[in-house]
Amino acid sequence: MRWWPRSIRWQMLGGLLLLESLSIGLFALLLVQQQRQELNQIARRRLEYEASSLALQTHEAMIEDRPAWIANSVKTVADSPTVEVAKITDPMGKVLFLSRGDASTAVLLPVELTELPVLKQRGAACLTLARNVIECAQAIVKGGDLRGYAWVVRNNSWAHEQLVSLFGDTTIFGIVWIAASALLVVLMSRSIAQPLALLHHGAGELTESFENSGSFPLPVTVNNEIGDLIETFNSMVASLAEQRSGLSDTLSLLDSMLANAPIGLAFLDRGPRFVRVNQVFADLTGVPLSRHLGRTLPELLPQPVAGEIEKAVQRVFMTEEAVHNLELNGEKPLSAASRLGGAWTWLASAYPVRTTPQQVRWVGVIVLDATERKRSEEALRKSEKLAVTGRLAASIAHEINNPLEGVTNLLFLLRNYSDLSEMACNYVSMAENEVHRIAEITQQTLRFYRQSTLPARTTMSELLDSVLSLYQSRMNAMNLRVERDYDPEMDLFCFAGEIRQVFANLVGNSIDATRDGARLLVRVRRSHNWKNPSENGVRIAVADTGAGMPPEVRKRIFEAFFTTKDETGTGLGLWVSYEILMKHRGLVHVRSRTADPGCPGRSPGTVFQIFLPDGPALGNGAGGREQA
Repeated sequence: MRWWPRSIRWQMLGGLLLLESLSIGLFALLLVQQQRQELNQIARRRLEYEASSLALQTHEAMIEDRPAWIANSVKTVADSPTVEVAKITDPMGKVLFLSRGDASTAVLLPVELTELPVLKQRGAACLTLARNVIECAQAIVKGGDLRGYAWVVRNNSWAHEQLVSLFGDTTIFGIVWIAASALLVVLMSRSIAQPLALLHHGAGELTESFENSGSFPLPVTVNNEIGDLIETFNSMVASLAEQRSGLSDTLSLLDSMLANAPIGLAFLDRGPRFVRVNQVFADLTGVPLSRHLGRTLPELLPQPVAGEIEKAVQRVFMTEEAVHNLELNGEKPLSAASRLGGAWTWLASAYPVRTTPQQVRWVGVIVLDATERKRSEEALRKSEKLAVTGRLAASIAHEINNPLEGVTNLLFLLRNYSDLSEMACNYVSMAENEVHRIAEITQQTLRFYRQSTLPARTTMSELLDSVLSLYQSRMNAMNLRVERDYDPEMDLFCFAGEIRQVFANLVGNSIDATRDGARLLVRVRRSHNWKNPSENGVRIAVADTGAGMPPEVRKRIFEAFFTTKDETGTGLGLWVSYEILMKHRGLVHVRSRTADPGCPGRSPGTVFQIFLPDGPALGNGAGGREQA
């Protein structure tokens, strides 16, 4: 009801006024009705008395034969406040005396004429002439003879004045009573409304912002049920504050765990769409954190990874059981951790997240980047293979050295203690050169397994010349043009045997990649570290005009056991070389390109640039590699 007030104070006041108005109105109606009945009874009795008195006075006047007394009696009775009209009639109903008006023209009403026989028998009667018009009549008997009738009509104005007076008194009483009650209600409602208004204000502050609760606890100003309610409300707010504080701490802890956990965390609905992820998961996918929410798995992850995770999520929703250790593999890099390699591995687990014991609302996905671990395991397996290979190579080299010494001695004896022709001596010399090459190869094989113990100053020209002379026969056979560009006096503090092995691998690979008539350039310069210009050292370049390498091969040339030479390659040369360069804190930069049929002027080839610092600090593994 719009017209009804909302305030408890005005509701109580309006309800009380309405109730008391209705009560007093009903009381006044009943009182007036009862008073009207009492007045009617009083009026009848007084009319009967007045009629009997008038009849008696008329009887006495008739005895004394004094008509004037009758007229005076009629006027005297009519002066009573309860009498409207008084009159005297003869037995036939003719008006003889009338208190007001001309008696000669007055006649009885038909109702009055019908009452005459009754009056003859009973002597007295009261009748109703009209609404609220009452008349009483009394027979006048003299000496046993009926001499006439005395008539008295009630004065209704008197009864009306009585009722009006009663109603006025009742109204004044009602107004005073209602005013007193309203004042009492106003005073009482203040003790109710003010605490309730305080509760309303406190609840409003609590609804707007729980942190804005400086006005709590609310003051208790009344000692009644409302005061108990305020105390209960204060206890509730204190309990909520304590629970909220604990919940806030829990949420902060969970948020911190979610944000700083070293694993990828994601939550998906039945879509399945992402509802929340942490930064680690965003880093793994390579997609900004804000772009995950509301997206599906195929929109953010490549196939078949997205399909496998989606199947696991749907399985958790169906079975409500967790899925553990789902291995996911991909070829393209998804994160900064996989930029240097094309393959990556995830270990994923999915578990149900219940909001109620009967409902799984989300599925949580835990993703662990196992790429490095898998690479470490692969590297460990390769290291074991290398160790076995090294021991086998050392064993073979050791066994080869023994017959080589015998062959060398026999060739020496053959040259010096036999009478050979000049041509035969040339053949012996050629055999000695080949045996010398075999010895060099054996020594390199042993260096693969046994590292030099101490570095020393080494002349770079001697080191490079020894490597080039090792491959001189192959280069001559291929008509390979070698360009040497280095200072004969330049030296370097290094493990000479290991650096010789590096150059031997690079030159050997260049020869394998070239064709007849190609070029091989070996250049050495004093230079600076291209990443740290304050560090001095030596820069070596080994360049060829061979077939070049495609990008997918160039990325893997330093991996152990990776080779493009099929049956003739082991995949260990550049891997070992890279390890040696790391030991010397060196840097290597590789540039290579293949022939392009669409670009005839573009020549293929490969360039290895190596920087080796010239200083005593070796072996800390602070080098690196670059590819282009």
